[in-house]
Parts: sequence; C-alpha cells; structure tokens
Amino acid sequence: MSTSKRFKIVFMGTPEFAVAPLKNLINGPDELIAVVSQPDRPKGRGRKLLPTPVKATAQAAGIEVLQPSKVRNPEFLETLRALEPDLIVVAAFGQILPQALLDIPKIMPINIHGSLLPRYRGAAPIHWALINGDKETGITIMKMDAGMDTGPMLLKGSLTIGQDETFGQLAERMSELGASLLMEALEKLEKGELKEEIQPEDGVTYAPPIKKEQYHVDWNQPAELIHGTIRAFDPRPGAYTLYKDQRLRLYCPVIMENEKTDQPPGTVVDVSPKAIRIQTGSTVLGIRQIQWPGKKRLDVDSFLRGRNIPAGTRFK
Repeated sequence: MSTSKRFKIVFMGTPEFAVAPLKNLINGPDELIAVVSQPDRPKGRGRKLLPTPVKATAQAAGIEVLQPSKVRNPEFLETLRALEPDLIVVAAFGQILPQALLDIPKIMPINIHGSLLPRYRGAAPIHWALINGDKETGITIMKMDAGMDTGPMLLKGSLTIGQDETFGQLAERMSELGASLLMEALEKLEKGELKEEIQPEDGVTYAPPIKKEQYHVDWNQPAELIHGTIRAFDPRPGAYTLYKDQRLRLYCPVIMENEKTDQPPGTVVDVSPKAIRIQTGSTVLGIRQIQWPGKKRLDVDSFLRGRNIPAGTRFK
C-alpha cells in the first residue's frame, strides 16, 4: 500500500473554529508540514499565558507550530517559503495576510470562511449572522486573493440557524461543516474537478470586527436585535446590562412577541422564577440566565435566591 502523501500543506488558524479542519488534516492523506497560529495570550483571572486551541491541537499531534507576531515579518515569510507548501489552508487565523504570503503556495491559498459569500465578508461573519437574526448561514471554501474575502468560491455548504442557537453552538457546527468541505475540496483538487466561481457583485455585505461597546445591550433597540446580540456573545464574553453600576451578563433570551407595555425601554416589567421580563424598543424580552460579576452563570430562579431585582428596576 502506498504511503505517499497527496499535498504538502501549511495550516493557519487560531480559535476553536479552526480545530476541526486541523484535525481532519492531521488524520488525512496530506502532509501537514507546519501549523501557524497567533501568539499565546493571557487569559482568565490569573492572566496565565495559554496556547491557542489550534496550537494545543497541533502540539498534541507532534506538529511544528509557528507563532509570528506579524505575518508580514520578512523572516517569517522566508521560513514559510523554505517549507515549499503546495497549499496554505486558513481558518480564522486573525491577521490580514499580505500578497507576499498568498504567493507562497505552489497551487493556491485556501480559506474556510464562515458565511455564504458574498454575504458577510470580513472578520466576524458568525457574530453578524446572529445579531441580524439570519435564518441561514454556511461555509464557503474559497481561493484567497489580496481583497477582503473577495476571491473565487470553490465549494459551499449551508446550515439553518436555530431560533435560540448561540454563537458557541453555531460555531461548533460550522467548524465541522468547514472541516468536511475542506476535505471534499482537496479530493476534487486531486482529481482536477475543483472549479472556481467568481463571487457575484449582488448581495455583498460586510462583517466588521466586533467592538467592545457592542457587548452593552441597548434596550432602545427592538427585541429581535437584542435577542440576536445576546446569542452572538454567548458563551463569551457575554452581552451585559448595567444594574447598580454592575455589569450583569445576560443569556438565554426569549421574545415575548405579543407582550408590550408603556414602560420605558430597559424597565423590568415582571420577575418570575422562569425569566426576568424587560421592555425593549419593541416588545418585551425575557432573560432566563444571568451572571453577576465574578460569579457563575445561573438560571433566573437560582440567581433570585441570592439577589432581588424588583419589577420597575431600570436597566441601563
């Protein structure tokens, strides 16, 4: 039986989203010659320096990991050139890749993008799909060029977004889909069946990086938008509201479609063991899980046993 490998691949990725594709490459028929990930960052209360999920996965498999602070660094680019990869595969790496890097692979650079292009070009497609209340999303395997996710599409796969699905849940499903589509694309490439499709000019939208101020819930917004925002930041970092100058993180929202009061947005209109109901810029929104600063995330019933939030309270 032949043990020859199909393609020499360098993989570039950082968060959990990139782990499933990396595992497929580790266990697949290609030669994974190096993995590139962002530098380790301090995390948690102790600010301990921790490896990225991609780095941890690669090291466990005994694969070399490169962690340049900037991929534009000439020394890093020279290191990459010396590896002579056939392909560079990218999944949520976290830096803009210069043309000098995209020119390195002998065949092409491939990106696993978390949307159905040309919708949501940019850094945070999964977040924006949830914030905007989309019912469908998916993965596009694309050939990278110097533009912002403007390269030709190679393969696509779609997913239905669950009504209450969170970022963590959706990203995990999309990661698995991306991993599967990547292997399908590599098989087609080997057989000469991988076709490039230019992105249409119609339907282009953008998914810019998330800003910290977006974690703060604006109760003047309609319930649907707040519902999507809370889901988009679950499990991390958690959308929050201000209560007695404390950041109260909110989870598991539910829209009370036929319930509306004359109370100002942000007013707690009812408190029960099942949910704290709050007036938004449209209808009432129920919150079923809350997290006090420095404490565990709790169902409302458990939360209220230790703290009282009376009806009439105004969240800011």
